[in-house]
Amino acid sequence: MNKLRIKKFGVLSVAKIQGLIGLVIGLIIGVIYGLFIIAYSVFGGAMLGGDAGRALGGSGVLVGIGLMIAMPILYGVIGFIGGAIGAVIYNIFARIVGGLEIEVENIY
Repeated sequence: MNKLRIKKFGVLSVAKIQGLIGLVIGLIIGVIYGLFIIAYSVFGGAMLGGDAGRALGGSGVLVGIGLMIAMPILYGVIGFIGGAIGAVIYNIFARIVGGLEIEVENIY
């Protein structure tokens, strides 16, 4: 078993990965919420005893589609910024305490 220590993360590298993860999560959440809003605006008023046209001003479909577009972008940007900040903070503390140690095994 070999021990390795992660002394430093590439800030841009971590930011890109976190941004992509955020984009995928935002896409999943955005589609779920967007479809829910669209379904509510089309069918939901009758199912829940309300008037969907009045609840969303008749623009529920546009709001749902907008949410499907905005959520992945928002989550991706927040993930990118958060990943960059996290990598910078890790690099600062790794200099002070030495970084993370991992144990690896060569299987060949």
